Order: sequence, then structure tokens, then C-alpha cells
Amino acid sequence: MRPFDLAFDLNRRGVLAAAFAVASAALVRGARAGAAITFEGLYKSFGVLGYEFADGVRALAGQEVTMIGYMAPPLKPESTFFVLTREPLAICPFCQSDADWPLDIVVIYMDAATPLVSAGEKVAVTGRLAIGSWIDPETGFVSQIRIEKAQYHRA
Repeated sequence: MRPFDLAFDLNRRGVLAAAFAVASAALVRGARAGAAITFEGLYKSFGVLGYEFADGVRALAGQEVTMIGYMAPPLKPESTFFVLTREPLAICPFCQSDADWPLDIVVIYMDAATPLVSAGEKVAVTGRLAIGSWIDPETGFVSQIRIEKAQYHRA
């Protein structure tokens, strides 16, 4: 094999390996894509008397879903959970009063501590949907809707 042939073969292998890596990453993301839910479709009603989850959300409880939103400013740079919001937030929702708490939030729980992205970046989250009041035994945070065993990527 001549040196030029060897260099061409290495470059071709590099290009093929990179293409395979990109395609594999896309397949992994696609394989975890569940039914898409949106902030607009979470509730059937919401008011002073309380809220009622939309029928579609109730039907998806316990199933894999995908949701797009913004990561609220995290309490620490690496965590097993974060809050997904409809709009980017400049404040930590856990550090503000009830008056500042956004109405459209979903708590995201991951299996392992994960580095989090900055608050202004849109993310796509995939995991198992859980609804109903629940108190996190470690933090004491109360949530009404969660995506558990989640993974996320920049959207």
C-alpha cells in the first residue's frame, strides 16, 4: 500500500466512523422519543378551585413521553433533577416566593447526577410521565407532574 493510499484509507475510515457516530446518536435519541406532550396540553382546567389534568395527559401517565421546554436555573451545576418551564426563567423557582412560581412547570428526575445546561437553552426531555401530588423525600419539594428516569438533550 502506498503512503497516499494509506492516508486516503485513514481519512475514509475517519469520515465513516464520524458518520456512524452521528447516525447512532440520532437513532438513540429517536429510540427514546415517547408521545409528545406540551405545556399547553397539560391541563383541562386551571383556576382558583384547582386544576384538572387533560384527558390526554392522564392517559399517558406511566408511559414514555417527550416534552420540550427550558431548564430553570438549577440549584447546582450538576443534579439528578431540574424544573422544565414553558419560557426561559432568569430566576431560580425554588428561591422565589409563591407569587413568582411559574404555572407551567414540570419537574424532571434523572437516574444519575447530570451536568445541566444554562437556563436560556431549550431542551427536549424524554422519560416516564408521573402525575399527582408527590413530595421528594430528599428535598421536600412538592410536585404535581413529573418526568422520571429522564434524559435530555439541547433542542
